[in-house]
Amino acid sequence: MADLTMYTTSWCGFCRRLKLQLDEAGIAYREVDIERDPDAVAFVEQANGGNRTVPTVVFPDESVATNPSFSEVQQRIAA
Repeated sequence: MADLTMYTTSWCGFCRRLKLQLDEAGIAYREVDIERDPDAVAFVEQANGGNRTVPTVVFPDESVATNPSFSEVQQRIAA
């Protein structure tokens, strides 16, 4: 089961970098491409003051971070 949900797009460099870092660290995540899921677009816009900013990451405690660094992700899932 994935510890994180990450909202992404196919063209987002920040998304690609964070996915690579998570993969290398063996951290499971569920990826949702907002270009393919209208409900995901609505969630990302709500979480980001109307903006479609990705990556938007939802943590196991249901808190949300926009464009978090890898170290922030590690710290938040360790807590």
